[in-house]
Amino acid sequence: MTARKAFRQMVEAPEILILPGVFNGYSVRLVEQMGYRAAAISGAGVSESFLGWADKGILTFDQNLTVCSRLVDCSGIPLLADADNGYGNAVNVHFVVRAFEKAGLAAISIEDQVSPKRCGHMAGKQVLPAWEMVQKIKAAVDARTDENFLIRARTDAAATDGISEVIDRLGMYAEAGADIVFADALMSVEDIATVAKHATRPLSVNMGFGLMERGTTPLLTPRQLQDLGVSVVSYARMLTSASVRGMVNALNAFAETVDLPKPRYSPELLVNFEEINRLVGIGHLNNLENRFGQADPASKSGE
Repeated sequence: MTARKAFRQMVEAPEILILPGVFNGYSVRLVEQMGYRAAAISGAGVSESFLGWADKGILTFDQNLTVCSRLVDCSGIPLLADADNGYGNAVNVHFVVRAFEKAGLAAISIEDQVSPKRCGHMAGKQVLPAWEMVQKIKAAVDARTDENFLIRARTDAAATDGISEVIDRLGMYAEAGADIVFADALMSVEDIATVAKHATRPLSVNMGFGLMERGTTPLLTPRQLQDLGVSVVSYARMLTSASVRGMVNALNAFAETVDLPKPRYSPELLVNFEEINRLVGIGHLNNLENRFGQADPASKSGE
């Protein structure tokens, strides 16, 4: 079974699919190592970690595609890419879909924000006319060559036009061919339940941080979301937030050791050299080196 077909089955299964948000090699390998069956590449996470800029439309198509391609190369689980608003009109979406599919992604997410887009939990969002997003979805569906390359259509209309508009738009996007519909930044449990009740395709929501902090949407467990009728939940900012907190803690701890008579290692804050190497595939590289990296036998005999 291909990774894409497996991802489709996960999306369509009765059990909710949990997608941790990954953004670099460490995070995608950790998610796979921890037993998650799939992940979503966080556009915000890529912008913040790769460029050092907030998620306000700074990340370009080529930059995003490059990072996503590299994550596919080092991952054994299906990955969903965040293609923002498709980087232009429906014609642009055609080429964006072709590129992400060719790069090996299992799915792509396209949203109905105007350019420049911004994080779904930031103020000041604006959405396209629904008909324009419909054309983008039709172009996306037409562009793919593998029917198991899924198209997720996201609306940000909850913040601008209310739940009725969200329901109407998701219905239109499903009719246009979207495989997954995504309502971002819903404001209440009641809103989630209402949207799920009317969704005609598997519904995806975003829980943002996923642990102790919430964004716009109330923080619920995957089981609670499943009971409300949600099929897919992504935790786009959980790992980026955790990584920043970990670096802050390590730098603060290090600052406390500057004037000590000898260095102090903090295993509760840092993984060791061997652990990092194991995580990032040192065993595979060693095997390749043993097979193909030997010195020329002739050079050993003095020839």
